[in-house]
Amino acid sequence: MKRFDVAVVGELNLDLILYGLPHDLPPERELLASGLTLTLGSSSAIFAHNLARLGSRVGFISRIGSDALGQISLERLATSGVDVSKVKRVDGPVTTGLTVILPRADSRNILTYPGTMFEMCLADLDLDYLKDSRHFHLSSFFLHRALLPQVAGLFEAMKVAGLTTSLDINDDPEDRWDSQLRQVLPYVDVFFLNERELKKVTGKQDRQSGIESLSSLVPMLAVKLGAQGGCLCQHGKILNRPAIPVTVADTVGAGDSFDAGFIHQFVQGAAPGRCLEYANLAGAFSTTRPGGTEAFRDSKHLDDFLKQHWHSDLT
Repeated sequence: MKRFDVAVVGELNLDLILYGLPHDLPPERELLASGLTLTLGSSSAIFAHNLARLGSRVGFISRIGSDALGQISLERLATSGVDVSKVKRVDGPVTTGLTVILPRADSRNILTYPGTMFEMCLADLDLDYLKDSRHFHLSSFFLHRALLPQVAGLFEAMKVAGLTTSLDINDDPEDRWDSQLRQVLPYVDVFFLNERELKKVTGKQDRQSGIESLSSLVPMLAVKLGAQGGCLCQHGKILNRPAIPVTVADTVGAGDSFDAGFIHQFVQGAAPGRCLEYANLAGAFSTTRPGGTEAFRDSKHLDDFLKQHWHSDLT
């Protein structure tokens, strides 16, 4: 019996979300936000938090500073039931990162101080801890600057140990998209991207061509389509599932929640279509409260939503 269903390596920080700011931000002006949310952020931590709240046993490894932001992030993640015993806290001038998000009606700005996430390296990871799991996941591929040269080897080690694996690359701040990704994909079972990332990685301008160019490299390619739901390509066959209509508070963390829903079902052996349906459900639920984890922190809200939208007896 493995200790964890899913082991996660990734970044851990808070999100500061400021609502109601204008598209253009003129210098030397004091611009007033209409609302604020300070919440657990970072793709990896949102994924792990929400996966645990859905009922999976989750272990988590990261690197944070000894500052207050790191402590708050750690405590917030731990309240979900995620095991954080292997999160490394380090002293020094580099502190825990922080992301400031400025959502607008049709877009958002994401401003990140990476902090300790740039410094996490292979020496920070307890490989035996990670292997004591059924599945391994890594998010924010391009933000792991120190770890990046070893990511392919890390995924290979997890596969050799018998784990299934998943990867969500997220954005490339340098907009280069030319790192060691192709060396990692042979060891990835489920590859998550949104439509923009799909086009950036493949250089294709339409979804179908992008999917075709990647479908032979990974067993499952899951593409997040926002209000259109999601699609999954497996062995050349494409499944599409619509989004669940909800009243949206904001979309921060919806993609990471999609991943969490998919993997929660995947590790239980659910059929691909059911994994995709649950992914859409988790992504939609995330948007009903501000921030990526706030909806999942409300147990009654989560239970009521699942009872309304999910019938577990279906196959």
